[in-house]
Amino acid sequence: MAAVLLDIDGVLQLSGRALPGAGEAVSALRAGGHRLRFVTNNTVRSRATLAAELRALGVDVAEDEVETTPVAAARLLAGLRVLPLTMAAVRDDLALGVELVDERADVVLVGGADETDEAGEVFAWDRLDRAFGELERGARLVCLHRNKWWMTADGLRLDSGAVVAGLEYAAGVEAELVGKPSAAYFEAALAALGVAAEDAVMVGDDVESDVAAARRLGLRGVLVRTGKFREDDLAAVDPKPNAVLDSVADLPAWIQRSANASR
Repeated sequence: MAAVLLDIDGVLQLSGRALPGAGEAVSALRAGGHRLRFVTNNTVRSRATLAAELRALGVDVAEDEVETTPVAAARLLAGLRVLPLTMAAVRDDLALGVELVDERADVVLVGGADETDEAGEVFAWDRLDRAFGELERGARLVCLHRNKWWMTADGLRLDSGAVVAGLEYAAGVEAELVGKPSAAYFEAALAALGVAAEDAVMVGDDVESDVAAARRLGLRGVLVRTGKFREDDLAAVDPKPNAVLDSVADLPAWIQRSANASR
């Protein structure tokens, strides 16, 4: 029986709508005795909200099974003063371990934003300028992710990787990464399940950040042709996925075939 790490956006849901077969696939994995962890670079919703939204879409998820980058950052930066360039919705998760401040920060933390008007506040010029000033005074730059874009039902949207790159350029610093594809993020999920990398499968729609990054750590990697999947990206990546499936609905059968083949 394998441990299964499942990305959320683009694998189980897209723009608040369940992808076909997502709920059934998760139920089948549980029935097969597989241990699950839901790993996401989502930085605009709290862990509790993500779990509740998935349950409303028919996906059986407990809050403590969701591994988010804000929660990971709260552990990584515990006890430090953090200036957050993040959505308000995730600040309770951050506050589990850090002190959120507007000045004299030890860390400038860049999250993401969504399609709401709040995005303009998160990355407003005065906020960016304040963050730049803190970096100039010696604060660390940490990002929850550095994605260039994300996929929505209406197409591609610019993501906060552009903000991270701009602050790096202006302040002459290099950002530390908390979320995927960082090794520490995957290792935290494996530790929570108590399994070794070779006993786990990572399932995602991002061939590099989800699948290739996991494979480099020794996990098996499964890519789904939903969400941000692009055929050109698959052709260029190394290492290649162990499998490419049309959707997460095909995952339980693939895991069963793999288990049978290894006997």
